[in-house]
Amino acid sequence: MNNIVSERIKNTPPSFIRGILKAAERDDVISFAGGLPNPISFPRQALQESMNRVIAEYGSHVFQYATTAGLLSLREYIADKYRNQYHLEIEPDDIIITTGSQQALDLIGKVLINEGDAVLLEEPGYLGAIQAFSQYQPNFCGVPLLEDGPDISYFEEILKNEKVKFAYLIPNFQNPTGLTYSEEKRAAVLELARKYHCILVEDDPYGELSFTGKVNGYISKDGLEESILLGTFSKIVTPGMRLGFMIIKDEKLRKYVNTAKEAADLHSNIFAQYCIWDYVTHNDIQDHINKIRKLYKEQCETMIQAMETYFPKEVRFTRPKGGMFIWATLPEGQSANELFEKALLKKVAFVPGNPFYTDGREANTMRLNYTNASKDMIEEGIRRIAELFDEINK
Repeated sequence: MNNIVSERIKNTPPSFIRGILKAAERDDVISFAGGLPNPISFPRQALQESMNRVIAEYGSHVFQYATTAGLLSLREYIADKYRNQYHLEIEPDDIIITTGSQQALDLIGKVLINEGDAVLLEEPGYLGAIQAFSQYQPNFCGVPLLEDGPDISYFEEILKNEKVKFAYLIPNFQNPTGLTYSEEKRAAVLELARKYHCILVEDDPYGELSFTGKVNGYISKDGLEESILLGTFSKIVTPGMRLGFMIIKDEKLRKYVNTAKEAADLHSNIFAQYCIWDYVTHNDIQDHINKIRKLYKEQCETMIQAMETYFPKEVRFTRPKGGMFIWATLPEGQSANELFEKALLKKVAFVPGNPFYTDGREANTMRLNYTNASKDMIEEGIRRIAELFDEINK
C-alpha cells in the first residue's frame, strides 16, 4: 500500500491532538488538550428555534443543493459586521462560506502552494495549519514569536532570502500561545508584506473572545487586496455546524478558491448556513459573546492562579487576555513529552509542544486549554501535573 498512496498524503502528519483526545475522552480524565469551546456556551434552545423556523419558512430550500460561495443572506450579515465592527470595505461577493476554518486552510494550500514553495508560519504555530499545508509539501519557514508578536528582524530575513508565497498568522490570542500582536508589530508586519509582495493570511478564530472587550483590528486593514481573512462561527456559536468563511478581495484569487471548493464539496452545509444566519439575526449575539468572554476569563484566571500556586517558579507561562490557551515553557532539558506520558497516568491530558513546530524538535513546551473544564477540575488538574515535576527532574 505504501507504493500506491501519493507522496502528498504520506507527507501529511496525522493529527496529534485527535490521538490525545481519544485517550482523554474518558469521564475520569481531566483534559486540557483540545481547543474545545465549553458546551454550556452553546445556545441550544435558540438554535432549536432557528432550526424550526428555517424549515417552516424556507421549506425545501434548506435541504437542496446551493451555490458554492454560500448563502447570500449569511454573507451579507458577515459583510455588514466587518464594515461596522472593523471598518473594512467588505462586500458579500468577497466572502466564501467554508466547512470550518480547516477547509479554508486546505483550500489555501491547494490554490497557492506548489511543492517546495516557501510558506511563513509563526513558531510555535497552529498545528491544524501545519497539517493542512503539509499535504502540498511546502518549505516551512518559522518565525519565532515574542511576547508582543513575531520577531520582526527574523521575519524580514526570511522574506528577503526566500520567495515566500504567503504568511499565515493568528494575531489575536494565538493558538497555541495565547499571545496577541502589539499595534507596532502589526504595522511592521504589514510594511514587510508590502515591501516583499507577500500575501497575508490572517486567521481570527479567537478575536471576539477578548476578556477586556477590546476587539483588535486587522493587520490587512489597509491592504485587503493582498490578503485573505479567515473567520469562523465555531467559537461564538457552535463548532459542530462546521461553518467558517474566507474574505478575499482579489477577484481572480477568489475565483480560483471558489473553483477548488466546488471541486471539493460543491458547497458547505446549507441547512447549517440557514440556521446560523437565522440565529444571529434573531438573537443578541453580542450579549451571547459577552457571556462567553466572562466565562473564559474566569477559567483562565483560575488556571493562572493554580499554576502560580503549584508549578515550580522555573516554569514560565503566558498570560493571555483572551482566547482559549496558555503556553507553558519548562526548564531547558526537560521533556514535555515525558511529562505528558506521566500526566496521562494521573488522568490529566494536555498537548506537548512538539507538533506545533515543523522541524521535529523535542520541545520543552506545552499547550493548556482552560475553556472546557470547570474551575475545580482546572485546579485539580494543574495540581496533579505539578506533582510530576520532581519525577522528570530525577
